[in-house]
Amino acid sequence: MLVLGVQVAASTVWEILKDAGTGPAPERAVTTWVGFLRSQADALLACDFFATVTLTGTRLYVFAVLGHASRRVRILGATAHPTASWVTQAVNLALSRVGLSGS
Repeated sequence: MLVLGVQVAASTVWEILKDAGTGPAPERAVTTWVGFLRSQADALLACDFFATVTLTGTRLYVFAVLGHASRRVRILGATAHPTASWVTQAVNLALSRVGLSGS
């Protein structure tokens, strides 16, 4: 709040934390990296853009996404000639499907 130029009394902060059921900082449980990842799994995606060669010898560029919560790999597109607009569209599709739930 101080960065925003707003002064807040310590007692006000204490009342807000108490109303939210949050204790003082030293008494809070420490969040582990694994715990953080589990709590954020629905919003985490791993993306990969790679090239592969088909059985006919055609080189394809593939955009794949792994949803951490569902542990599903989705191929969002493959093309022989990727353009900036194609990649942008694939990324936008990935962002619109955060979590990649469903079939």
